[in-house]
Amino acid sequence: MLQETTTAATAGGSNAQALQQMSFAHLLQNFDFVGWVVFITLAIMSVLSIYWIVVNFVKNLRLRASSDRVVSTFWETPNAQDAIRFMEEQGRYEPFSKIALDAAQAAAHHQRHEGSRLVESLNRSEFVDRALRQGVTRESSKLEAGLTVLATVGSTAPFVGLLGTVWGIYHALIRISATGQASIDAVAGPVGEALIMTAIGLFVAIPAVLAYNFFTRLNRVTNNKFDTFAHDLHDFFATGSRVGEVAAKR
Repeated sequence: MLQETTTAATAGGSNAQALQQMSFAHLLQNFDFVGWVVFITLAIMSVLSIYWIVVNFVKNLRLRASSDRVVSTFWETPNAQDAIRFMEEQGRYEPFSKIALDAAQAAAHHQRHEGSRLVESLNRSEFVDRALRQGVTRESSKLEAGLTVLATVGSTAPFVGLLGTVWGIYHALIRISATGQASIDAVAGPVGEALIMTAIGLFVAIPAVLAYNFFTRLNRVTNNKFDTFAHDLHDFFATGSRVGEVAAKR
């Protein structure tokens, strides 16, 4: 009886020591080349994902705080030159002011070249419309900065983690083959490596996927605002009537 108790205690202590091999610290100490490549890849993916999440969050927060004020001030300013000057005073990352300035510069350029081949080939409305399309496309592209990285991380990180999982299971099979037994003491380390790699892959991928969907939705709303503002700007610079006056005429 005493011998059985001693054997059970020894087995319990051995199992406890084996389970300690499943810790993250033990994993770092026993990485091989493939393990380090997988772990560093996931770490880089995580850093890039966090960076673009923060950048896009700050950008959308700033845009949300200033867009309505910029657009309303432009239309409420009685003098067109003062309105354009207000747009010129906006920050370099404010998109609505850049779109308005593109339209204003296109209208002024067209007016300066009256009687030239430019005016003959494109009327004022077409010239302003082309400038607005280019401006909206440029600012829309800026909104999408980093989304490709988030989409790539979200779609590939689980598979990179899965590679680490497969590699850990491979190590477990080698341990079983070498020791001739499938005890927890033999496979705890490799199995722990496999589980931790799976968890890291999911930990990296899930925030990237959620952020990508979130920012895609915000960008869709902002692009709709770009289109609406561009149409109103076209009416203003092509006809000389402000948005309220155009709506009243319709």
